[in-house]
Amino acid sequence: MTSGGYDPNQYPQGGQPGGYGQDPYGQQQPGYGQQPGYGQQQPYGQPQPGYNQDPYGQQQQPAYPQDQYGQQPYGQDPYGQQAYGGTQAADLGIRIGARIIDNLIIGIPLSIVLGLVVGGGTGGQIITSAILSLAVYGYFVGMEVSQGTTLGKKMLGLRVVAPGGAPKLTPEQSLKRNLFTGVSAIPCIGSLIGLGLTIYIMVTIAQDPNKQGWHDKFAGGTQVVKG
Repeated sequence: MTSGGYDPNQYPQGGQPGGYGQDPYGQQQPGYGQQPGYGQQQPYGQPQPGYNQDPYGQQQQPAYPQDQYGQQPYGQDPYGQQAYGGTQAADLGIRIGARIIDNLIIGIPLSIVLGLVVGGGTGGQIITSAILSLAVYGYFVGMEVSQGTTLGKKMLGLRVVAPGGAPKLTPEQSLKRNLFTGVSAIPCIGSLIGLGLTIYIMVTIAQDPNKQGWHDKFAGGTQVVKG
């Protein structure tokens, strides 16, 4: 005990009661850098939760780039067939039907006229066959260039699109695409060549995933589509 009533042994940590950071009743008060109520101090230098970051440590991912509904890109058929403009490629059966209709439309009237004008006989048949083949060739080229379809295709809801999806073919593209019809104008062997090419085109249409025949690819990638 010293004079004045102050005993240094009574307050060994600072000499005075109620000092900064010390409760006079023995409880530690929150000091600088300590969060009251949580009991934990945020370490200096640790990144704070920000944009797209979960405060519990999990990174949030934006939902934009992924299509949550699993939709197919525009212009692609979900069954593996691809066509321009999102339309479906026409299969072999309906294309054969459209070709038969076109041949009947142009072939029957012209055959009757040529039979009356040219007459019969071997020479007349060769001339009639050649003119008929060239007429059919011109018909398909003219319709595809001007209308983007033929009468037979239009009746069955089909049309021909150019490479890249253009609605009408250029004269060069259509001439290449329908060349197999024109070779029948060659005397004697033309009909056999035309028949062989027709069979080959049907086989390639049936085997191609996009229903493009040899003549379509020869023309640069034309395609017959529905709609």
